[in-house]
Amino acid sequence: MRGWAPTRARRSRTWWGRTRWPARRGSPATSPSELVNGIRVIATGEGVLAPTVTRRLIGAFSRRGEATRPAPRLVGLTKREQEVLVLIADGLSNTEISERLVISMPTVKTHVGSLLAKLHARDRAQLVIIAYESGLAEPGMPA
Repeated sequence: MRGWAPTRARRSRTWWGRTRWPARRGSPATSPSELVNGIRVIATGEGVLAPTVTRRLIGAFSRRGEATRPAPRLVGLTKREQEVLVLIADGLSNTEISERLVISMPTVKTHVGSLLAKLHARDRAQLVIIAYESGLAEPGMPA
C-alpha cells in the first residue's frame, strides 16, 4: 500500500491496536500486575468481575424502584443454596464463602454448580442478577 499510515481506525481493527490505543490516549488501562492476577483467579476456577461493573449493576437495580417479589424459580433452592446465592450477590469468592459458612471448598463449588444448574444461569454474574431481581439481595444489605 502506497502512502499507508497507521490511523486510529486501522489500529482499532487489530488486537494490538485495541489494547494499546487507550493507553496511549491517557485513559485508564489494565496494569500488567492486574492482568496477571486476573489470569491467576480465572485459572483457579473463580470469575473476575470488575468492581466498577458490580457497582453499575447494583446501581441499575437500585434505580428501578419497582417492588420485588420472590421469584418462583427460587422455590426449589435449599436454605444453604439461598445463603450461598446471597453471598455470591455480595461479591464473595468461593474461598470467602467457605470461610463465612464454615464449609469446605468442594462443598461451596457443589452449591455454586447446583445454583447455576437450577437457575439456568451461565455464570456468577447472572446469579447476582437473579438474587437482586428476586429480592433475595438488596443494595447495601450486609450478608
